Amino acid sequence: MDDQNPQGFENTEQNEQQEEQIKPARKFIRIKPFTFIMLIFLTILLTAGLTILALTFGEKKVVEVSVPVEREEFSELYDAYDELKSKYYVDIDEEEVINGAINGMFDALEDPYSDYMDVGQAEQFNSDLSSSFQGIGAEIQERNGNIVVVSPIKNSPAEKAGILPEDMIMTVDGESIQGMSASEAVLLIRGEKGTPVKLTIQRGESEELIEMTIIRDDIPIETVYGEMGEDKVAHLQITSFSEQTYDELEKFLEEFDADGMKSIILDVRQNPGGFLTSAIDIANLFLDEGKPIVQLQGREGEAEMMLAEGGKKYHQPVVVLIDNGSASASEILAGALSESAGAKLVGLTSFGKGTVQTVSYLQDGANLKYTTGKWLTPNGNWINEKGIKPDEVVEYPEYATASYINPETEFAIGNVSPSVRSAEQILSALGYEVGKIDETFDQATQEAVKSFQTDEQLEANGVLANETTFALMDAIREKIKNEDPHILKAKDILEAENE
Repeated sequence: MDDQNPQGFENTEQNEQQEEQIKPARKFIRIKPFTFIMLIFLTILLTAGLTILALTFGEKKVVEVSVPVEREEFSELYDAYDELKSKYYVDIDEEEVINGAINGMFDALEDPYSDYMDVGQAEQFNSDLSSSFQGIGAEIQERNGNIVVVSPIKNSPAEKAGILPEDMIMTVDGESIQGMSASEAVLLIRGEKGTPVKLTIQRGESEELIEMTIIRDDIPIETVYGEMGEDKVAHLQITSFSEQTYDELEKFLEEFDADGMKSIILDVRQNPGGFLTSAIDIANLFLDEGKPIVQLQGREGEAEMMLAEGGKKYHQPVVVLIDNGSASASEILAGALSESAGAKLVGLTSFGKGTVQTVSYLQDGANLKYTTGKWLTPNGNWINEKGIKPDEVVEYPEYATASYINPETEFAIGNVSPSVRSAEQILSALGYEVGKIDETFDQATQEAVKSFQTDEQLEANGVLANETTFALMDAIREKIKNEDPHILKAKDILEAENE
């Protein structure tokens, strides 16, 4: 640089020579005291600003400047983040670390119904609110670090495969999901229609794990199914409580009422719940104006009693069917009709979810789902983790809870497996002689399979696999539907009330 501007040096030397000729008194600048003080002040500010910029953004920082934290309780969180970002042995994934910090807050609540959902998980969750989604069709929740089935959706691949409430899903396609949140597990279980997913399930106290491969399908969100026979007893099954459920139910009720409906069976078995407002609206159809439906209790203040309003009412006798898969909004409806309308409850003790959640939508597309309060029955009972006990306890027949039989596995003489016991239970329930019901596929089992295959017009080779297994599962589902012990008991109760 010394030889780039010789002319510049020449000008400087000339100026210095000229300054030597000026008298000393004229070499000083006269400044008013106030102006002088302000110049010193501005110089200090400018110097400090430049120093901070150099320390913070320079190539070699002298000190790490933390983001100012107005809320003192978060100071350690920022300190931990800064420490990891600057000193961890590899570059951290900032998004993953931040998501992990938020997840940590929710995990600390120890509330299985509160969850942070990142963008991908939020998209899956929000798809449940649409008209359909693709997957296996099972409502799940995280419980004590495990993923537990609340209930399968009616007519879904999960139901057809034999998944039951309280089944514990251990692995998905060989990957353990223990310790995952429900949202994380859903991302693994869901998938495109027609694709398989392999689940390993533990049922009850059995140490024998069940392996099943389920083909994903479209899961329509059709929430009400209705039928009424010549006895004029309307059987209305509500599979979940969505924004459309009230309208779907009202359509059936209007149709059956016009056709002479005498009594109603409201079936919320294996219904995992849904929108609170939907359950309240439906309860309003069967309760006189002013009758209590549910009490809502927030973190502060007194519980708020929700009362039935005016409008269309159905005064026919009602029986409500519940089981261990009936949760949340299902329990609200059952509790309201039981305590405020005297409706009988038939089946098994319900699931026991007595809290209410809300969802907040973050700017980046993530969701916060968290508990905002609890609900009580009209009489002030909190059923959380206890459930609602039915007036008439009716167990499912043993064959209705038989273990899943994998159609891809071939069973023949000599095989020993829990699946053989399930097959023998089902064959016996269908009227075929299987001898002793155990885990051994013996001669009697083979003959029973042959007889079943003949009746179903299948190749009578005595081997249980593929088409034979599918036909066997379809046959037992049809028997369960036609000889449902809960519905039969409900009709007995309604018949007595109508006499």
